[in-house]
Parts: sequence; structure tokens; C-alpha cells
Amino acid sequence: MRRKASLILLAFAVFFTAMSPLMRWYAFPRLAKIPANQYQTMVLEAKNATLVDYGTMQAKKVPKLTVVQTLKGNVEASDKIEKSAGRDVVVWDGLSYIVGPDGKFVSQIPERYIFDAHSQEPVHATGESVDGDPVTREGIEFKWPFLTEKRDYEYFDARARITRPIHYKDTEDFRGVTVYRFEQTIPWTKVPFPKKMPVKGITAESVAKTGTEMWYTTVRTFLVDPTTGAPVYGEEKHKEEMRGGTLLGGDGKKVTAFAGDVKMREDYIKDTVDLVKSQRTLVLLLTSYLPWGFLILGVLLLALALWLEARGRRPGEPEPHAPAEPEPVSV
Repeated sequence: MRRKASLILLAFAVFFTAMSPLMRWYAFPRLAKIPANQYQTMVLEAKNATLVDYGTMQAKKVPKLTVVQTLKGNVEASDKIEKSAGRDVVVWDGLSYIVGPDGKFVSQIPERYIFDAHSQEPVHATGESVDGDPVTREGIEFKWPFLTEKRDYEYFDARARITRPIHYKDTEDFRGVTVYRFEQTIPWTKVPFPKKMPVKGITAESVAKTGTEMWYTTVRTFLVDPTTGAPVYGEEKHKEEMRGGTLLGGDGKKVTAFAGDVKMREDYIKDTVDLVKSQRTLVLLLTSYLPWGFLILGVLLLALALWLEARGRRPGEPEPHAPAEPEPVSV
């Protein structure tokens, strides 16, 4: 009976020990993914910012600019792309909408970001765009991969439509979450004017015809939870200038179109940290809690099986004998 029990325990020990690496290296890469229907809103503010007055073409100080950033999962588009791509795909329709202190429209940049639901690598498909212009992204945007590493990543800048390294800088504690700090600098780069302008009758095409150009630079910082790859805080020291052309009165002239330190609003920081804390538990379940739990359970079951087997063979116990054969009877 003990021998039978030890064999059963041994079988379970082998099963749970084998499940440990399978959970981490087979199940996790397939189960951990971004849902296709995810929707999120983020509000950022730039206090004491500089903004151009298109009426006078002069830069002026404003008490605050607000950036409302939304990311909406497009399930219908992702299902369509998945059929041809042969993998799980997420399509985010994003919009960065900027309003002034009076609540009036300042600027907007819509974009469509298509990426692999598991690795966050970009997937190139029809519809990938920024402000209506087709783009071919390289590198990540908005979110880092699950189990983010302490290294540099390639990060796509939607304003400049270019990919540049974003550098790992440090590990720190932020609101009770261990995060990685990443920083990226985009040097002065010529960029297109937004398709939608804040003044009626002024378009990107009409401004371009005057010979005036838009130039942009930024230094962006993200604090990223390495378990989920989700940023819990973001900040940009952002600056745009209009340069030259008849609109400004000739070559060599320039005016600040926008300048400010754009930071996440406090209430959205709190909500984001709370959300990430809940999500990281699910990731840790697949990468740490279950694999280590199965391994420990397997070792304990193996030890118990060996103990039972050893008890079944204690020295001094009489060996079972087969019944003696009867002696033959002679007549």
C-alpha cells in the first residue's frame, strides 16, 4: 500500500516539476497579452507654458495647457489584420488633443498604432498612420514589453515620425512601485504642421506655402513598471518653433509655437499606479508565483514519496515468504 502511494506521489512530483518551466516559458508568452478592446485616457498639463498667438504671430505666456491623450482599441480592425498577419494584433486609435486655459482648441495629433499583443513590436499594415500620414513604425510606443529589461529600447516619436533610442537611466521607487527610468532626447527636427489648425482659414498647406517651417525638440521621461511594461508616469520638456518664411517676416525670424514642461496630472498618476499594481499581480502569477509554487510542490511531493518508500523498506522487518510447497508423497 505504501509503495503504491509513493508511486502516485512520485508521479505528481514529476508533473508539478515539469509544469514549473512550462508555465514560465511556454504558457506566459502565449497568455500574457494586451486586450484588443482596451480603452484608456490620460491627462497631462503644462503650467506657465508659452504659446503662439496666431493673430499677432507673437509668443505669449499662458497659465496652463492641457493635453488629453486617449487610446482606444479598435477590435474590428485588429480582427481583420490578425487574419492576414497570423498572430494576435492590437490596433490603438490614439488622439493627443491640446486645449488652452480657456478650454479652446489648440492642436491635435491623431494616430493609429498597430502592434503585436504579446511583444508590443509594431505590425505594419494598412492604416498605420500619424495625423493622417502613412508611417512605418520601428520600435515601441506608449508601452514597453512585459518583463522590461534594464537596457535601451528603440522608441517611436509620433511628432517627428522618427525612431530614436530611449535610454535606461536608473531604478527607483515611485509611489510604492519599483520602476525603471527611461529618457529620450529628440534634437531639433523639422516636422509637419498639424493638419488641423486653431484658426479658421489657416491650414497646414497655406502655412507651408509661405515658406515657414515648424521645428521641434523634446526630452521625454518615463517611469516604467518592469513587470507589466506600463508607464506609471510620463513627462516631456517640449518645444516647437516656427521659423522663416513670409508669415514671420522673412528668413532668420522665428517664434515659439509651444514650449512647456508637460506632466501627468496628479489624479491620473494615482489611478495609473493603482491599475498597474493590480495588473502586475496577474503577470507575476504566471512568471513567478505559479512556476516557483509548482517547483516547490514538486520537490515536497518527491521528498514525501521517497520517505514513504524508505518506510516501506525499514530494516528488521521480516521479508514476506511464499507458502512452502508440500512434499511429495510416496506410495
